[in-house]
Amino acid sequence: MIKYIADREHYTEVLSQCEKVKHDLWIATADLKDLYVENGKDVVPFLSILDKLLNHGVDVRLLHAKEPGENFRADFDKYPNLWANLERRLCPRVHFKIMVFDCTVAYIGSANLTGAGIGMKGDGNRNFEAGILTDEPSLVDAAADHLDRVWQGFLCPKCKRKDFCGDRVS
Repeated sequence: MIKYIADREHYTEVLSQCEKVKHDLWIATADLKDLYVENGKDVVPFLSILDKLLNHGVDVRLLHAKEPGENFRADFDKYPNLWANLERRLCPRVHFKIMVFDCTVAYIGSANLTGAGIGMKGDGNRNFEAGILTDEPSLVDAAADHLDRVWQGFLCPKCKRKDFCGDRVS
């Protein structure tokens, strides 16, 4: 499967993949803001979904370019499990948006982990976004490898932006 994802499909097609994850969820985004999702008849922070995944033994990595906003931090503080178990790294050069679900499905696109990017905002308030959702092994592997190389710090030694990196891997 290689599916073009546009606009609201980021919410309906991509974020819905998160709840299916059994082992690993990797997320890379440039921007990180409070993001809400429908959970039955309720609307909850996306962080509650990550908390639930962590409670079920899923390993969750979150790589982002800058510190999240005040509202995100307030939501984050409501989930102590995230403090201890969410693997989080900051790299100011990250601009790609990649999500890897159990190393079998990947999203590669433009949508940040924000309400207007990938969240449930209405069509008149959301960004115009584009991406690919795929289970094609060569694409999933390439996306996972790219994210992992940044995560592991393999690109840090030659980085010329170290003065802006408050969370250096190496």
